Amino acid sequence: MPYYESVYIARSDISTAQVDALTENLTSIVGENGGTVTKNEYWGLKNLAYRIKKNRKGHYTLMNIDAPAAAIGELERNMRINEDVLRYMTIRVDELDENPSIMLTSRGPRDSRDRDRGRDRDRDRGRDHDRKPAAEAQGDKTAEKPTTEAVPKATSEAAPEATSEAAAEGNKE
Repeated sequence: MPYYESVYIARSDISTAQVDALTENLTSIVGENGGTVTKNEYWGLKNLAYRIKKNRKGHYTLMNIDAPAAAIGELERNMRINEDVLRYMTIRVDELDENPSIMLTSRGPRDSRDRDRGRDRDRDRGRDHDRKPAAEAQGDKTAEKPTTEAVPKATSEAAPEATSEAAAEGNKE
């Protein structure tokens, strides 16, 4: 039998238990039509890229299915009828992956990496308690600027005097 991966998005205002019940209902539809669901993954409540039927979030669920095409047709018909399902997508794949999907495996390391990155960013901005506040750091920089600007003005004023003296010496000779 062919293999399929099906992902559906359920409304955000239903509970996780209702999403599980909906998944069980869809699994039984596939089973009645001669197929099996080999894996169910609940990905959680996630933000949608754009509003779908006035919803900003949705419950994502993945199902790996080993079933004939007629079973997939019946599954999609039931998802289309169900008001709790906002969107669904079913694709045919060459083989089913028994490992956890990327959506489940990427949760832990990404969260800890974002928290560490935020701390480094705050420390670089001078918000760390061990360093000087940002206002003092800016005050030190402004104190340096007048001294560096005064030097070019002094050299530019000295240069015209030197040229006028050289011109006077040139006229004497």
